[in-house]
Amino acid sequence: MSIRERIERNEELTLIKEACFSKDSRGREVEEELDSYRTCFMHDRDRIIHSKSFRRLKHKTQVYIKTTGDHYRTRLTHTLEVSQIARTIARGIAVNEDLVEAITLGHDLGHVAFAHNGEEVLNERLPGGFRHNEQSVRVLKKLEKDGKGLNITFEVLDGVLHHSGLKSGETSSTIEGQIARFADKIAYVNHDIDDSIRAGLLNVTDLPKEHIEVLGYTHSKRIDTLVRMLVDETNRNISKGEFTVALPEDIFHALYGLRSFLFKNIYNGEHLKEERDKAKFLLGQLYDYYLKKIEEMPELYQKIAEEEGKERAVADYIAGMTDDYAIILFNQIFVPKIVIY
Repeated sequence: MSIRERIERNEELTLIKEACFSKDSRGREVEEELDSYRTCFMHDRDRIIHSKSFRRLKHKTQVYIKTTGDHYRTRLTHTLEVSQIARTIARGIAVNEDLVEAITLGHDLGHVAFAHNGEEVLNERLPGGFRHNEQSVRVLKKLEKDGKGLNITFEVLDGVLHHSGLKSGETSSTIEGQIARFADKIAYVNHDIDDSIRAGLLNVTDLPKEHIEVLGYTHSKRIDTLVRMLVDETNRNISKGEFTVALPEDIFHALYGLRSFLFKNIYNGEHLKEERDKAKFLLGQLYDYYLKKIEEMPELYQKIAEEEGKERAVADYIAGMTDDYAIILFNQIFVPKIVIY
């Protein structure tokens, strides 16, 4: 028996029957020989962590653009917090932690620089629109490894696709994917409150009392409440034969109440409007420039332009940029330089 087979056997002994078992994966688009040490989901996790797209997350904005402080979240630290929360939930429900980890580590690979401001720019320009969850799948399937993709399993791709921006009633085909969706929201609602307080844009007393009284007055207490309630409610659902990850109604209402508060006061608030507008202007100028200068993009994106159209290629190129890289390119292209001494 290989080490992988032993791990798969342990899954059968320790996970609930509703879990997604590694040996039962629907597999990859391109069939591969099974690893003797790692399950398919462990292998996916490792491929994602070692990818260039994952490393670039450290220089992509979560909410606050170009801060001088070291303690504000980036897209990378957000991803790690989501993964930690999701793994805790997965253990509490006794489902596949390796699958949850792979989904959460890959869920934001398609996010644009400068937070959701970048996504708005591409959504306005790309025919058919732009959604970061779909772009994350595209990164995993096509853009990584110079256009070869990472050949990730169906279940991980499904979880990444369904972590955000879904139509009503649409959900992941696995419990693990549903967990990733909730963990994402639990993480960003709470850490964005924490960062906003650190930035002096919010005080604890500004938070809606009716929601804080339900979830808790501190960052750690709110996360603890949400994780515990999610685990308990989901376990109750499963015991009744319901394949649904969920929060109790009052807890769900409080979480989404805080989320709405953040959208009104922080994400779309006046405090950050000037910097949001600058970021959108910068990325919009880059998009329009490369739409006319396809030959100046890397070879991979020139090939995509030939195969799928120049708008798709430029969107892929822009979406992969970090904040710093986008600023460097903007300065190189649009800022005058001294050429006569």
